[in-house]
Amino acid sequence: MVKVRDDQPLTAAGDVDIGHWLERLQENVQLRDPQQMREVCELAKQLSLKVEQPHKVWLPTDAGYRMGLKMADILAQLKLDQPALEAAVLYRAVREGLISCEAVGRRFGREVAQLVDGVLQMAAISNLQPPSSGLTQHDQQDNLRKMLVTMIDDVRVALIKIAERTCALRQVKHAPREKQQQVAREVFDIYAPLAHRLGIGQIKWELEDLSFRYLQEADYKTIARQLAEKRVDRDRYINDVVEIIKGILVAQGIFRHDVSGRAKHIYSIWRKMKRKGIDFSQVNDVRAVRILVPEMADCYTVLGLVHSRWMHVPDEFDDYIANPKKNGYQSLHTAVLGPENKVLEIQIRTFAMHDEAELGVCAHWRYKGHDTAGKSNSYEEKISWLRQVLEWQDEVGDFGDLREGLSSDVAPDRIYVFTPDGHVIDLPRVATPIDFAYRVHTEVGHRCRGAKVDGRIVPLTYQLKTGAQVEILTASKGGPSRDWLNPNLGYVRTSRARAKIQAWFKHQAREQNVEEGRVLFEREMRRLDIEDMDLETLARKVNYQTPDDMYAALGAGDLRIGQVLHHAQQLFGETDDQEQLDRLLAKPRRDQGKGTATDITVLGVGNLKTSMANCCLPVPGEAIVGFITQGRGVTVHRQDCSNILQLRLDEPQRVIEVEWGERALTRYPVEIEIQAWDRSGLLRDVTNLLGNEKVNVLAVNTLTDTRDGIARMRITVEVDGLETLGRLFSRIQQLSNVIEVQRLRSGSKGGKGRRSKA
Repeated sequence: MVKVRDDQPLTAAGDVDIGHWLERLQENVQLRDPQQMREVCELAKQLSLKVEQPHKVWLPTDAGYRMGLKMADILAQLKLDQPALEAAVLYRAVREGLISCEAVGRRFGREVAQLVDGVLQMAAISNLQPPSSGLTQHDQQDNLRKMLVTMIDDVRVALIKIAERTCALRQVKHAPREKQQQVAREVFDIYAPLAHRLGIGQIKWELEDLSFRYLQEADYKTIARQLAEKRVDRDRYINDVVEIIKGILVAQGIFRHDVSGRAKHIYSIWRKMKRKGIDFSQVNDVRAVRILVPEMADCYTVLGLVHSRWMHVPDEFDDYIANPKKNGYQSLHTAVLGPENKVLEIQIRTFAMHDEAELGVCAHWRYKGHDTAGKSNSYEEKISWLRQVLEWQDEVGDFGDLREGLSSDVAPDRIYVFTPDGHVIDLPRVATPIDFAYRVHTEVGHRCRGAKVDGRIVPLTYQLKTGAQVEILTASKGGPSRDWLNPNLGYVRTSRARAKIQAWFKHQAREQNVEEGRVLFEREMRRLDIEDMDLETLARKVNYQTPDDMYAALGAGDLRIGQVLHHAQQLFGETDDQEQLDRLLAKPRRDQGKGTATDITVLGVGNLKTSMANCCLPVPGEAIVGFITQGRGVTVHRQDCSNILQLRLDEPQRVIEVEWGERALTRYPVEIEIQAWDRSGLLRDVTNLLGNEKVNVLAVNTLTDTRDGIARMRITVEVDGLETLGRLFSRIQQLSNVIEVQRLRSGSKGGKGRRSKA
């Protein structure tokens, strides 16, 4: 148990002797700046004199200041760093409104101010009222959720709050009974389980015993009296056993050890009596000894020695070393018939395991800038995440499937946001409002039409952040949009939401899905300027029997348009064998936008000098044809290019069959046209989008028809295939005022007009 001396060092005037107190503090923790710690204490003392507490006559006038010092004492024994100690000393002053967090940050650093602010947020838990006030379990869990969110970034916040509640529980000894029970209930329901899940045994036991004292006063006094009546005999017995065990260890050559009697806590005795339906005399582990040794192997050696000396009590052995408890606790527990044939409980563990059991997360605390050897990031994640969140929620209740997916997604990959009612929702870090809506309820997701984050309207593609309050705007009827299933648009990031959307579309009529899928497919083909597609072959490529089956899958969301484009690109690469030409050898061109030997294959010919025709700029995956030029090798055209159609008539002997090779160029130029209602900043938004997509822009020509106010933007971009081009079109289509975006056919003409505003 943490031992905080109530008799703090005092001056002759009765004030706390700060110098002496700081010396005592540094017996447990090394301060990086003792002078700043002194300044923090002096400021807290000055501020405490301004507090008036007429309603708390049971407290001294400087109670807040002295409590801050006691909190720092607790945290020092838990080996926390100086910013945490400073935050503890200043916390009560900030809570009482005597100084702001901003002022604390300016004077003592941002880190201290952030810790104080985190503890203030957790103070929502302190607003719990006793059960008679009508506070429901639902309300209590809402407060717990708020506390949970504040804990995620820094475990020190939770530790400071635990220290504050520990001091508060000690301080209510002379308070009215109503106040005692209020604080005790809060500590028993929230902070004792939290200390347990954080593995801080030395605080957990005190919190349980003191809370039990105020909540079950009669039972507490009965057990305390029975313990006191037999204390002299029990202490004598334990001292004799300790000396026997020490002799056994020395004889075995284990010279470094610690053997001591272990006090059984009153609440744990009462709980065992209730659980097993026994009375006090039948509680075996009232007499208990703890043995600490250097190595794990020593633990099992000592276990064998103890069992060889005294008879083992059946069914009273637990190996928490091989099978640790959920909070990381490790130890060997056994019971034997000791001297005088009395049952004796013995715990055996290493010194390191004991530190873990007593200090929990604090046993692994790392001062800033000083890594502890052997502590990997994954281990720290296990300590700070599983203990703070996953394991603790088992103790206080179900927080809405909090553990879903946590076996692979630990804290850094999760965010926590609030509903308008205060419920906390956990999601992957990349989640959007639509993911949130489906996490709340399937129908909320289906009818989602907009979202507010912290009272502000945001796009449905907005990436949520921890601590935000999210409100979903819904329609009275309707369903999800098929655009939500398009991964290029970024509406949905979680598999859960995607599955629910797909399920909705599956339940629609097949005819409707076929029609919706056909519209989606034809729109994409039209935008990409793809014609004469072999639909039967394409359907088989995507594992469907007929084009209608493919359309139905697209309409239901089982098949994504990007998958279709991927297979369409492969399909374009399949050509029939043609008559081979005489070999034409030339060194491949390596220039950007020009073909190479590995990009274009001339049937029957090896390496061939090639170039892309500027009139149609073919893209990998499209049907292409070659034309033998004079001195420039082969120029590659799209098969439907108007120029190559004319050349087939004029000089058919120079037209040859070519196909895309196994490896395509990194980028190929494509000319696209965007039609949009003209507005200020349109060109800027388009170019920003292209930049964010890492698309290289070769040329831009923007004209606006003054008669209809429509801007037509011709942009030459570089892409690596149809799938990328389709994704780019989907993103552009989402821009404000955009009417249509499509690939330009060869030889198309632009309209007349003025340049649009950028």
